[in-house]
Amino acid sequence: MAARPGLRVPGAWDGFELAVRAIFGQQITVPAATRLLGKLVLAHGTLLPEEMRGIDGLTHVFPSPAQLAGADLQLGMPRARVAAVTSLAKALAADPAIFSPAPALKLAITKLRALPGIGEWTAQYIAMRELREPDAFPAA
Repeated sequence: MAARPGLRVPGAWDGFELAVRAIFGQQITVPAATRLLGKLVLAHGTLLPEEMRGIDGLTHVFPSPAQLAGADLQLGMPRARVAAVTSLAKALAADPAIFSPAPALKLAITKLRALPGIGEWTAQYIAMRELREPDAFPAA
């Protein structure tokens, strides 16, 4: 760290997708989470226009919070995980500022942990990657 002060983990393309990926990955392997996410995107994502499909294997855009807020997410995962994603989608659809930087890391973590299914590790991970909090650390 002394040789590269200020070096940070890259941010995320989309905070909602990052958070859903983190929730899907709770207590399962990365390959299993990837398969579940593939099912989610095929079932609820937006199909790309035909001329854009196949570029780097892409066919769909990740679903938006509004698309998942009322969706049936029974994809073969625990009900608690489904509830966490649904609650996150509803909260973000109602208040897009949920992933806005907070005045302090502690406030950001408190705001994220208030969402069902978001524990300390997930909140710290979101703060680190999406909110770009330099002191966030998912060590829990």
